[in-house]
Formats: sequence, structure tokens, C-alpha cells
Amino acid sequence: MAQYRFYYDESEHSRKINLNTVNAKNYYDNFIAVIVGWKVESEKSVFEKYVAFEEKYTDRKSKEELKSQTLKHNQFENGFASMNKSNVCFITDFLSLFDSDIEVYFAVISKSEFIISQIFDGYKNSFFCDVDTMKYSIVKAILMYQPKELIEGVFENTGELVATLKAFLEDRIQQNKVNLSLKQSETKAFEEILTILYDIHDVNTIEWDYDIAFLGFKQYLKERAINDFTLAIDKEGESSNTLNGAKQVGFSTAIEVDSKHSIGVRISDMLAGLLSKLLKALHNSLRYNSSDEQFQKKILSKEWFLLSQEQLELYKKLYIIVCKLNNAWYKTFSGKYSDDLIILIAILNYMNHFSSAAEIRKHNVDMQGEYFNSYVCEYLVDYFALMRNKLPLDPILSDSKDYFFNQRGAKVFFDARQQPLLKFTNGWCKCSVISIGFSREGIPLATIAEIEGNYCYRLPNDLSEWAMSVVGLANMGTNLFPAEVVFIEHDGKLYADVL
Repeated sequence: MAQYRFYYDESEHSRKINLNTVNAKNYYDNFIAVIVGWKVESEKSVFEKYVAFEEKYTDRKSKEELKSQTLKHNQFENGFASMNKSNVCFITDFLSLFDSDIEVYFAVISKSEFIISQIFDGYKNSFFCDVDTMKYSIVKAILMYQPKELIEGVFENTGELVATLKAFLEDRIQQNKVNLSLKQSETKAFEEILTILYDIHDVNTIEWDYDIAFLGFKQYLKERAINDFTLAIDKEGESSNTLNGAKQVGFSTAIEVDSKHSIGVRISDMLAGLLSKLLKALHNSLRYNSSDEQFQKKILSKEWFLLSQEQLELYKKLYIIVCKLNNAWYKTFSGKYSDDLIILIAILNYMNHFSSAAEIRKHNVDMQGEYFNSYVCEYLVDYFALMRNKLPLDPILSDSKDYFFNQRGAKVFFDARQQPLLKFTNGWCKCSVISIGFSREGIPLATIAEIEGNYCYRLPNDLSEWAMSVVGLANMGTNLFPAEVVFIEHDGKLYADVL
């Protein structure tokens, strides 16, 4: 069995979350943690490549150490399109170090969600109340509209938080009437929250939960079937809170190291810094900066798409690392509110579609912000639908870059288009369905018991509404499966009958 070594670092970490923290000029709501690792026999090669990279950029070192702070936030104002040639070369060389020998895990956690989750402590999802979507909607509203009174209530415990939250939601509902077509979904969400908003306990100033980033990493190791490993964490001072958090999750052998003496931690630091600055740039470009903007559609400016070929290649390289390299279900970890992460993944996919920077300009660069807005909205809508349905598609084992095995032992491809389509013979199909779910792209899937074993099939899109219904029933406590199901095609329409 192979032995691995992993290294942890983080970015945008607020040790204490209060009003002073939130009002700080450089505050960003998301906390980013990155863990990189490799097999023990690969470490020498990885280290040699990174040392050569550091030596090439010795002039960027601070206190004899090359840190992610060498990349300044203003260089990311319009994503990689803002990069000067020097930084383009620097990031290109860094991203080129990553190959299939390197494992990458990262977590993106909303600090506001962490607070709101404490406020909703004790509330559970029910037939009448989906607490997850309510927390999502509240956090999104706080980050988009930045209401001063509500932020003070959330982060300073004024004792009037519930009343302030109600007043804010009621005010937003009234203001949304100015453009109801654009704000219809938001208004509906706020109305649902108001119907059950009562008896929420106030919370005191909260210390950060240091174990949160390691929860997803624990699942990642399980999914990748990695059992023999070490974990080194960047030393943060005398408190060792991050190390203690790792141990609480179960990483009892984790140790602290000084980044000056740990190449692995420095690699994690550089990747965490790069991801956080790009995430922050996307967030700042899409948030409302004034009340006048709140009834307009926010899109990325065309400056984001005025890319040189070298700048476009940065997106393509980062796409490989984030979306393809050692692909796994738990490679990324987030809370319920993960819009910035979803937008990051969307823009990496969007940019990767272009073969050249010239192609972007050819397709009306002035409209690229609109095109990307439509593209990312599909990602967000799919995510919200999946969150409401709380689909149990957790993997238990992966031995391939392309697929994993779900809890029923059926092979599930990361790209759902590779999933075999359920076949109909003479217009119908009878099978033993174990479970119904959805892919990350929102494609309906059925795990079916057959003589040779359990198999996962892609259902026709016409059965999406039926799949949503039965999953919704399962969420309410009525699980119809396992059961015999007859799928029938009649007069150009598809039907499903649970026997």
C-alpha cells in the first residue's frame, strides 16, 4: 500500500469573526484551505522542481521565503486579464509544476454561513421548512446587499437580530417590486423565511471552528482509499488551533512545521493564495457596490475577457488542476453557500472552451459578460435544485480519474454524459430500482439491481420531474425504493410506475 505525505496551508483566515473583522478593508467572506500531497517516492522529484521554481524567482522572496503575498490583489481586478507579463510568467511556471503525481484538495467556507448556522442551531429540515435553503438565502442576501444594520446584528449580537432580519427581508420584498421579474425567486425565498422566522437564539462573538476544513479532507482520503499518510500543517504560533482542529477530526498524527523549512507547505500556501485572490476578484466584480445597482443584473465587465493568449492559458492550466487533476467527489469542500466556488469553477470551464484568445474576440467580446452570466446561472440553478433535494450520492471508493463507486457499489462517472442511458425495449422497461438521484450537472440517475450486480443508468431528461418528486418524498421521510419500476414510453411521452 502506497504511503503519502500531505501539506496544509490556508488563506483569508479570520481568527475571530466580529464587526471589526467584517468591516476591515481587506475582508473576504470565504476562508480557503488547501492540502497538497504525493506518494513518498514522488516527493524528491516534486521538491526539486519547486526549489528550481523558487530559485528562478529569488527576487520575489520576503524574509528569505517565497510566499503567495508576492501576488497582489490589484493584479486580479479583472482576473488573469489584469496580469502583467511578469506575473503571467510567474503563475505559468507555478501551475506547470502540477501533474498527476500531485493530489490536490481545497475547501472554500463562508464565514457568514458559519455564523448563520449557529443562529439556526437546533432547527432541522422538515416538510414545511427547508433550513438549508433559508440559510443559503440569508447568507447570499448579506453578501450581495451588505445591509449595515443586519451585519451589525449578525456580527455584534445586538439582541435585536431577529427583528432586524425580519425588517430587512420585508424591506427587500417591497423594493423588489420595482423589478419583480428579476427578483421573483429572491422574493419568494424571503417570504418563506418570514413565515417561520421565530425563536432564533442570539449568539456571542464566535471563535472560528478550526476543524471545519479537515472534515472534507477526511472524506477525500476515504474516497481515494488512502490510509497510510502523514499530514503537516503550517505553524501558526503558540495556540496551535489548526493542529488541534485536525486532531479533533481524527488526524492524531498531524504535526506543525515552519513553512521556511517545508517545501510542501509553501506549495500549499502559493495555491491557496492564488485561488483566494481569484475568488475574491470574482466576488468583488459581481457584488452590488451601491443601492442604485441592486435592481440591475450584475455581470463581469468585458475587461475580464480581453485576454492575451498567455493569460488564457493560465485559466486552462488552473482548470486542469481544479477540475481534472485527480478528480474526486470530495476534492472540493464547501458549505451550503458556495456561490463564489461555483462561479470560479464555471469561469474555468467557460474559458477552457476557447481554443485561443482570438476566438473570444471573434465572438463579440462586448457580449462575453452576458454569455458568461447565462452560463454561470445554469450552474447556480442546478446547485440550488440539488441542495433542496439533498441527494445522497456520496462515493465510497474511486480507483479511476473518471468515475467512483456509489454507496450501492454502482459505477458513477464524474462526467454524467458517459453514464449508460437506460434502454427501452418495445417502448418499456421493467427493473429493480435501488435508488434515484442526480449527477452534479442535474442529470437524473437510477441505480438498478441486475443479476451481474448494481449499475447506475442515466435516465432520459423527460423523467427529471418524476425523479425530483421521488427524491423530494424521500427527503420528507417517504422512501419508495428499493422497488420494481416500469418505465413506459407512450405517445412520445415517458412515464414511471412504481409497483
